[in-house]
Amino acid sequence: MRVAVYLPLLLTLLATPGARLLAARCEPRLATWLLTVSALVLAAAGTLSLALLTLTGLLRVPVLAALGQWSLHLAARRDPVELSVAAAAGLLLAVATVAAVRVFAIRCRSLARAATDAACLAATDGLVIVDDPVPDAYALPGLPGRVVVSTGMLDTLDPGERAILLAHERTHLAGHHYAFVALAQLGAAANPLLRPLATAVAYTVERWADERAAAVTGDRRRVARTVGKAALAVGRARSREATLGIRGAGPVPRRVAALLGPPAAMRATPALATAAVLGTAVWSISEAVQDLHVLLRFVGA
Repeated sequence: MRVAVYLPLLLTLLATPGARLLAARCEPRLATWLLTVSALVLAAAGTLSLALLTLTGLLRVPVLAALGQWSLHLAARRDPVELSVAAAAGLLLAVATVAAVRVFAIRCRSLARAATDAACLAATDGLVIVDDPVPDAYALPGLPGRVVVSTGMLDTLDPGERAILLAHERTHLAGHHYAFVALAQLGAAANPLLRPLATAVAYTVERWADERAAAVTGDRRRVARTVGKAALAVGRARSREATLGIRGAGPVPRRVAALLGPPAAMRATPALATAAVLGTAVWSISEAVQDLHVLLRFVGA
């Protein structure tokens, strides 16, 4: 436990380089899955690490030791964690729990509000056209979801570009991209070191939708021009950002550059490397739990 319990916390330091590599070199759909699962697993493993560190400190609290029938003398001798470390872990655990619960509540309210709004909008083939001169377009999750496009955006684009825009936004709905973004942000709330993963997910879902639009139309360069044109129109109008985290243009220059190049190939190496990191985190937590179980049996009166 002296080493295993800290390993998941150390592995979160790989979030920044890992997010960059997966977002830049991995096929967007696969990258989205890998980044989201990484955020959740590393957040859960890190939270469990803090919980285990906190529990070891509680072994030496007289009142709790009496309730658990633990020997304070043996606990002081065999406890692998300093009281100061356990106290710091307890504080971080409380902060992480409050932050995660807060983000979870906000996301649930946002999704419920979006579903209500979507249900109230009359749509034709899932498309809602809003009479608004401000260029805007976004996917509104719901049962079913809606693609909302302003007349200002439709006036900005020609018919071919409109088809690209609709293919892009419908991919957001069909792929449940709002869920990926929300889950990654939940992991980042529990551990701020995982924020690069959440940021990367917000980018890769846009790339996922871009690639789908390119596959539907068969013209990557035209999709790139449409992405840039729509982003410039929205930027000039200073359109408000997305409530659910998937509305907006994203890092447009990177998206355009990716579309002007060949599509990213499916590679096994990123998935295997990610699986190795996550497997190490899960293994270390299981080892730490087992070690704590042995410690509790040893100090039991």
